[in-house]
Amino acid sequence: GWVPVYLIFRSSVCQALVLEIGETVQILEKTEGKSSSYVHLKKSTVSNRGLCETVVPLEDPIITETTSTLQEWGVLWKQLYVKHKVDLFHKLRHVMNELIDLRRQLIQGHLAQDQTREIKRHITVRLDWGNEHLGLDLVPRKEFEMVDQDHISVSELYKLCSSSVRSQGDNMRQRHGDGCHVPVQHHLFINLKSFTYNTISEDADVFFSLYDTRDNKQISEKFMVRLNKNGGPKNPEKVDRLCALFTDLSSKDLKRDLYIVTHVIRTGRMLLNDSKKGLPHVQYRRPYGCAVLAMSDVFHTITDLKEEKDFVLKVYTCNNENEWFQIHENIIRKSSTKYSAPSTNYGLIISLQLLRGELDQIRRENQAVFSRALAITRKLGFPDVIMPGDTRNDLYLTLERGDFERGGKSVQKNIEVTVYVLYADGDTLKDCISLGSGEPNTSEHRSFVLYHNNSPRWSEMIKLPIPIDRFRGSHLRFEFRHCSTKDKGEKKLFGFAFTPLMREDGTTLSDESHELYVYKCDENTTFSNQGLYLSMPCCKEDFNSCPNLPSTLPFQRNPKETFWVSTQLCSTKLTQNVDLLALLNWKAHPDKVLDILGQLRHINGEEIVKFLRDVLDTLFCLLDDNTDKYGPLVFQSLVFIINLLRDSRFYHFRPVMEAYIQNHFAGALAYKELIRCLKWYMDRSAEVVRQDHIQEAMRALEYLLKFIVQSRILYSRATCGMEEELFRASIQELFQSIRFVLSLDSRSSETLVFTQAALLNSFPDIFDELLQMFTVQEVAEYVRGTLGSMPSTVDIGQSMDVVKLQSIARTVESRLFFFPESRSILLPVVLHHIHLHLRQQRELLICSGILTSIFSIINTSAMESSVQEEVEMMVESLLDVLLQTLLSIMSKSQSLETARGQRCPQCTAEITGEYVSTLLSLLRQMTEVHFHHLLNNFHSKEELKEFLLKIFCVFRNLMKLTIFPRDWSVMRLLTSHVIVVTTQYLSPALHKNFSEADFDFKVWNSFFSLTVLYINQPSLQLEPLTQAKRKKVLDKYGDMRVMMAYELFSMWQKLGENKPHFIPGMMGPFLGVTLVPQSEVRNIMIPIFHDMMDWEQRQNGNFKLVEAELMDKLESMVSDGKGDEPTTSSLFVCSLLEKIEQETWRETGISFVTSVTRLMERLLDYRECMKGDEMENKKIGGSSNLMNFYKSEMNKEEMYIRYIHKLCDLHLQAEDYTESAFTLLLYWELLHWEDRPLREFLHYPTQSEWQRKEGLSRKVLHYFNKGKCWEYGISLCRELAFQYETLYDYQSLSWIRKMEAAYYDNIIEQQRIEPEFFRMGFYGRKFPFFLRNKEFVCRGYDYERLEDFQQRMLGEFPQAIAMQHPNQPDDALLQSDAQYLQIYAVTPVSDITDVPQLERVPERIKSFYRINNVTRFHYDRPFHKGPKDRENEFRSLWIERTTLILSRPLPGISRWAEVERRELVEVSPLENAIYVVENKTQELRTLISQYQHRQHHGNINPLSMLLNGVIDAAVNGGIARYQEAFFDKEYINSQPEDTERIAQLNDLMQEQVHILGVGLAVHEKLVHPEMRPLHKKLIDQFHMMRAGLHQVSAGYTGVNSPRGILTTHSHMSPESVRLIHRHSPMNLQGSIRQSSSSLSSHTSSEAGGNLVILTDGLMGEPPEDTAHMQVGLTFVTITVSQCISSVYQWVSGVHTVYSRPILSPSLPPPGSPSLPDKTKHNREVMILLPPHQRTNNTMYYSMTDNGQVLTLQAKPFNCCHFLMHFDAFHHQNSDPPPALPIRSLRKSPLHPIPGSPTSPQSALGGSNSTLSGSASSGVSSLSESNFGGQYPDPPVRNDAMEPVPSHLWTPEEYLDSPYLHIHYSGPEAESLDQVRPFHYRNPVSHLHPHSHPHDSLPPVSFPSAALM
Repeated sequence: GWVPVYLIFRSSVCQALVLEIGETVQILEKTEGKSSSYVHLKKSTVSNRGLCETVVPLEDPIITETTSTLQEWGVLWKQLYVKHKVDLFHKLRHVMNELIDLRRQLIQGHLAQDQTREIKRHITVRLDWGNEHLGLDLVPRKEFEMVDQDHISVSELYKLCSSSVRSQGDNMRQRHGDGCHVPVQHHLFINLKSFTYNTISEDADVFFSLYDTRDNKQISEKFMVRLNKNGGPKNPEKVDRLCALFTDLSSKDLKRDLYIVTHVIRTGRMLLNDSKKGLPHVQYRRPYGCAVLAMSDVFHTITDLKEEKDFVLKVYTCNNENEWFQIHENIIRKSSTKYSAPSTNYGLIISLQLLRGELDQIRRENQAVFSRALAITRKLGFPDVIMPGDTRNDLYLTLERGDFERGGKSVQKNIEVTVYVLYADGDTLKDCISLGSGEPNTSEHRSFVLYHNNSPRWSEMIKLPIPIDRFRGSHLRFEFRHCSTKDKGEKKLFGFAFTPLMREDGTTLSDESHELYVYKCDENTTFSNQGLYLSMPCCKEDFNSCPNLPSTLPFQRNPKETFWVSTQLCSTKLTQNVDLLALLNWKAHPDKVLDILGQLRHINGEEIVKFLRDVLDTLFCLLDDNTDKYGPLVFQSLVFIINLLRDSRFYHFRPVMEAYIQNHFAGALAYKELIRCLKWYMDRSAEVVRQDHIQEAMRALEYLLKFIVQSRILYSRATCGMEEELFRASIQELFQSIRFVLSLDSRSSETLVFTQAALLNSFPDIFDELLQMFTVQEVAEYVRGTLGSMPSTVDIGQSMDVVKLQSIARTVESRLFFFPESRSILLPVVLHHIHLHLRQQRELLICSGILTSIFSIINTSAMESSVQEEVEMMVESLLDVLLQTLLSIMSKSQSLETARGQRCPQCTAEITGEYVSTLLSLLRQMTEVHFHHLLNNFHSKEELKEFLLKIFCVFRNLMKLTIFPRDWSVMRLLTSHVIVVTTQYLSPALHKNFSEADFDFKVWNSFFSLTVLYINQPSLQLEPLTQAKRKKVLDKYGDMRVMMAYELFSMWQKLGENKPHFIPGMMGPFLGVTLVPQSEVRNIMIPIFHDMMDWEQRQNGNFKLVEAELMDKLESMVSDGKGDEPTTSSLFVCSLLEKIEQETWRETGISFVTSVTRLMERLLDYRECMKGDEMENKKIGGSSNLMNFYKSEMNKEEMYIRYIHKLCDLHLQAEDYTESAFTLLLYWELLHWEDRPLREFLHYPTQSEWQRKEGLSRKVLHYFNKGKCWEYGISLCRELAFQYETLYDYQSLSWIRKMEAAYYDNIIEQQRIEPEFFRMGFYGRKFPFFLRNKEFVCRGYDYERLEDFQQRMLGEFPQAIAMQHPNQPDDALLQSDAQYLQIYAVTPVSDITDVPQLERVPERIKSFYRINNVTRFHYDRPFHKGPKDRENEFRSLWIERTTLILSRPLPGISRWAEVERRELVEVSPLENAIYVVENKTQELRTLISQYQHRQHHGNINPLSMLLNGVIDAAVNGGIARYQEAFFDKEYINSQPEDTERIAQLNDLMQEQVHILGVGLAVHEKLVHPEMRPLHKKLIDQFHMMRAGLHQVSAGYTGVNSPRGILTTHSHMSPESVRLIHRHSPMNLQGSIRQSSSSLSSHTSSEAGGNLVILTDGLMGEPPEDTAHMQVGLTFVTITVSQCISSVYQWVSGVHTVYSRPILSPSLPPPGSPSLPDKTKHNREVMILLPPHQRTNNTMYYSMTDNGQVLTLQAKPFNCCHFLMHFDAFHHQNSDPPPALPIRSLRKSPLHPIPGSPTSPQSALGGSNSTLSGSASSGVSSLSESNFGGQYPDPPVRNDAMEPVPSHLWTPEEYLDSPYLHIHYSGPEAESLDQVRPFHYRNPVSHLHPHSHPHDSLPPVSFPSAALM
């Protein structure tokens, strides 16, 4: 039964379709009920009924396409926003809205046909634009609709795709030969919006016209607007209708220097400033002003067609009315002295719009414009295109000028001219005068008046539209009146002039200037009898033609007065040509006919086409009258007229000619004379030298045949078909003459070439005429004979070659070729000519066009009838030569691309595409029968082999070369379909003829190469396509890769015993097929791989050849982007392993497949890592991993070396020069110092092995130098020196020794930044194979801290999740489909004791070895072992130390090194205390030694800070906590095994006291006077510290110690000082490490200006335990203001606080992003462990009530910003080292990665020292402790000693002590101290926001914390 389905948009209802707006659903059945208004039902058709039905709506296909395209764009449009392509996002949205609107208009269906076509054009333009910009496929169209590729040929589809198909109009014009270009008409729309003025106050006439400044003439009629005195239209009905359309402008006109010229004529008083009041009783037309607008400005402003823009025309007045006639020219020339601008800005505001096309089309498209009483303003004279139905009879009259006498008056006259048009009977013609379009015609015209001017120049044009029947006999009369300005204001007549419009010979007034006589008259004169003056001469020419004039005339002429007018006739009915009139009236003068016919070609073409029908009638009338006499001249005249219509101006008269032939032509006998004359002309072509007249006859062949055929039809009708045989014979003879002309050898005669060319151009045009008289077969035979008579390609020149092929092309395009019966006759001769041209590679483009037309016709005919024979004919003639042509074109293209030379026209992509489509068209038309005939027609196997090699080669080139653009998917898929079908037809012939004994490796190899290329071609990879597109392709063609794979498998199986020929050669190509991400293709290839392995095993007993081939190809293929995820590839491997399991060679096979799989995994990882631009670490890691794999597991030395150089290049890009050097050393180690020649490889030339190794050595030295690793370079220098010395190359030896010496200097003198080291763990299956579930140690960049490193790594792995704890991950996390990243800092552990004379080595040298060539790193975690000691927590504080052992030392070939194993040890509390005191003492010795040995001491702030931190901390607790913890009798008795260590701790404390004494003595000498209060305070506190230590030591000595510390202390030499190795925060046995980090500036600003310095206190318990807390190390808080003011005086009463953070489960860790502001503000720096252990990001642990571990993070703070850097130095060297570059702390938006679970590090002294030193942690920390919350509050000390008075302190006491001068003995006494100097980072980035680093305060610096 049926299950109801509800159509909804969004709902949870079951059995409902969830739809998006715009989706289509096929409704099978609808129940009764109310349908939703959101659903639109439309009719449709269903094809392929069944499960896979296709529903096509019954609507315009372009609507369907628009709908689907908009849906596809909708998805991509949103992605543009996500990808930040905002510009394209907004443009596409605009286009989509336009498409929606256009689609709506089309669906409504209320449009006219032309409007529908225009809307479709707009839609397709927008669709193509959007598809192009979105990277979608090109849609081939025909007539705005998508084409069905099944219904057109491939060649035609290619033409459509390449947009090279001409429009229908273009094709029509092409058929008519050259000169067929029809000019496009342009039109200018003008709309007068307003004329603002306030000085005229009179009515005005405004005239607009177009003016050509180049020719100084007006080219259009005038558009006239009458305005009232207020500036509005005089006719109220014309409000908002003052517009005109200037028509008939050609493209040539628009290129002229055109201007819009506007003249303003006022109507009113003679003078504007006339003081008379009221309206004048006499009105005068007077000139007022003029305005111009350059059309070039208009074109520049109006960029789009039909765009309307406003323009302002400023009106200028004429300074002198005598120059009014040229005021516009003066304005254009900017002759500003001759015109003036009005005082106010006013003028004309007009809007302009450009339109294009025929006027009828413009009228239809712009009905709103034409509905506004639009005034059509025509061009003067005829337009460039004269339409046959355009009837005009306009005479343009210009009143030029006049010369008149003063007539005895004192002033000159004010002359007005009145014009009348009068008929022969004396009546005035009504409404025959037009001043301009836009206003009605008048019966008389009064000119404007020029004030006081007897020689006025008006230059005023009017139009006289006189009816044609009134033109003869009419004349013009001009009356001249003087306009008086006296009171009466009379107009007095004083003369007149006249001129008839037509002369006695019937011609009209000529287009020129006419000088007319002026006759005297007065006001009383009447002109009632016009005959009185018409008998008089009107002008000089008239006077000369009338010699017998009477002595007395009715009117007397004034010889001193003349009047000039000019006329221009534009008439389709009247002519000014005497010869034309004579021809039309030939019967009046029969004796002059020959002369008249001879003059015909001199008549203007405009005159002839105007009277075309009359002229033709006259010619054929003459032919009928006397054929023998007039025949040749009539023929010439007819040829002249026919060729005249070839002119583009008269092209539209061709239909008039055809209409005349069909409907009016009556010359039934004319055909005989026309054939005779035509044949006579052709026969004479071999004899005559000048052949102009013959060529003209050839060009007129089409219409001559029309006249001949129509004449014969008329004759046959009249005579019932008489003389039919004679007619046929005459036509036969005519064709023989045509063949004769074409067969002549024209190579020696250029004129004959033109004759033949003219004949060939016209020849295809006569086919349709012949078909009226003959059958299709007869006409085809005529044409075949004619085409066959043409000489071959070899015998004619190239120009004639082109003409011949063009004629053949038009023959193929003609109607004749569409008939199957004629095509079978014509096709052989056409193919013959094309075959010859293709063989000689000539005119390939034209030949391809012919073939395209042939295939298009055959494809169309195939739907109606069989074309098997025609296809067979084409296969035999063209297939082989097409293949050869394509191979030639492709080889030329490739060679030109290689040479990068100029592209040959014959080798362009266009030609290649043309011939590819032609070949595909032919192959597509071929059926199985055609292939069978083709393959059986070869005479030998060699011919078949050559053919197969050619076609396979062409197919391979089609896939290698980019023939079709990427977006031509239609063409690409069709090409692939044709290739696979053709291959299926050809493969049986390959197997049949070239197998077993006749096996031919070349052909088979070509076939296999083709199939591999085919399956791998990008256009067939369906996986990246959208689901809709993939389905569309599969429905159309299926998966063609699978089809070809089956063909490949089938042919492989047919090889039989010949398979070893392709092993291992085809292993690589077949591997490429398996990398295609298509499971079925892979399954097909499994038996082939198994087969190849089996054959290899059988032959050689192993897979070495196969393996070598496979490994070589796999790398290049994966690098080229082939292959997909390893999970997909593993399916193929598993299937192959299943087949191998059954073989005897199973073990070796599995090993082989496994090694290939491992290589594949690494290659895919490498490719993934190389994607992107900013993943340097991933790229380096992937390259290093692959390089090591090639060396260790594959033993592929060449690939190994290649990846060495790839890795080196990556290092150089990242400026990792040290790693670049180590990488190149890998290749260096492979070379030997031998003279063995080496081939050219990579960028190395051919050279000896010694030379290559030497060059590598120099390059490695260069990189070590740039990386400042000179120690590594020294050994290489020695190696090179030994080689040079062996060869006695002393010049090179000198150079290398100097370099070695320079390296030693650099080691001592140059600064080197200590890098920091970070441990990274990559957990989860989403990481690349070489990182997955592994941990590494990375060598950081200079100045890179943990936060920076963390952010950089998260940037490289954006999907990774930062782990917030340092614990080892569990198995669930390791196997998860995610990425987890764990980062914290580690400390290098260097075995520096191997260096001889260690104590004597300068610190700069030792520091290098501490952080280089290191394979061991550790980090520490403090914990309490057993119960926590409440009285003194130091007794139970243990350290858990984790040591990481690397697989290779750092630095090396990468900044990363993998962790090989871990070691875990525990450090006791006493050992920890010894370590802390020992390192602080070492730090003191180092800094004091620096100040002792420098001549220029500079800033002593570092020394002040260090002394203050140790002494002040000791006085307020300090080392007393250690004394209380470990010198207690109870502890000593309970731990007897620690007695020696306790003594050692005691010794170290006493030693530190003496070192402090030395430091204070040095400080006494160097301290600034303003810092004396601080120094005095330090002395007082020192005495207190020493006294307290004496008491404890005395007690300890008397009880347990065998010696007294103070009394038995021996002299301490540098040799006796144990070197304490500096360590990072996570190393308690390492060297001194100082944190370079501080609190962020944000934290410092929120801390209220207080710098909290915490001494060795411990983080306390929760608040409830505060009262029981005992802290031995106090917290010292110093405010920022105190730090600065202490420069001038010491602030007494330093505030001492006890502070600790409160830990609770609800409180987030300090420093975490979620920490409350209040907590942040009160955060304090807690220094709990030795300064070398401080991290930049410390984890604090506390046990909550429920036993959970609670972690807190903290970041250190440093308030001081003026920090100097000191170095160990010689006594003679006082130059300070360069300061560190300023660094800024970047705040990461991410959650910080925790540091190692270690003690934090002091902010005093940067870990990134300017000298090389041990690596420090980059972890930012707030406190020295990460075990807070486990110690009680410190007890209040009641036994604190009173300060020792300063007078008891004498610096000399300690200047004489044995610890004063710490120096080296021996030759290095003046060298660097053995104690490593202490350095400081520049904490400028951590300034308080309100501090000013450039203030003029002295450079004082304080430690953020110090332990001792």
